[in-house]
Amino acid sequence: MDSIKSLKWRYAVKKFDDNKYLSQEHINALKEAFNLTATSYGLQPIKLVILQNKKIQKSLVEHSWNQQQVAQASHVLILCVDTNLNENDVEKYFERVQEIRNTPDEIINPFRDYLKQVISERSNQDLISWAKNQAYLALGNLLTVCANEKIDSCPMEGFIPEKYDEVLDLKSKNLSSVLVLPVGIRANDDYMKDQKKVRKKLAEIVVEIS
Repeated sequence: MDSIKSLKWRYAVKKFDDNKYLSQEHINALKEAFNLTATSYGLQPIKLVILQNKKIQKSLVEHSWNQQQVAQASHVLILCVDTNLNENDVEKYFERVQEIRNTPDEIINPFRDYLKQVISERSNQDLISWAKNQAYLALGNLLTVCANEKIDSCPMEGFIPEKYDEVLDLKSKNLSSVLVLPVGIRANDDYMKDQKKVRKKLAEIVVEIS
């Protein structure tokens, strides 16, 4: 039940204390959590950009529907998709499988051939849409880890991806921003800090079939 207590502690922070910063241990935990997120086929068509630069953070506020948390946060996490996913990424994945698990070719080859076909038959836009779904999986995982590690956060869809891509020069890295997650430490005067959560009753949102 500790996880439930942590999730009840978590809320979408409206104001961060911009004089407080997360420890490197906290940032390392978020990096590991992102890397351990489940993704379709295990291909990980996503990347995490970690921004800690107050000048750049402030410049992004106008591209974030004027949400000040982007400037106040200790760090801003930007979840991105790979815009150049191709069969070579499948090859690299199975090279990692063999390196880590020492799986023989006769076992790997059928699945490798299948995935290469899947990737080659999809349009680039379809692959980007599919990758965006993986980014949402990663966001959910990061929010839970933030709660367990007592890291304050505020998930955001309200930003202009094209502007973020431009400011952070993501296009040159074959990346496109999908989600933003400012993280840090809540301000003592955040008006939402002590508000009760508003959620449906379990019976309204959970369907049990036996």
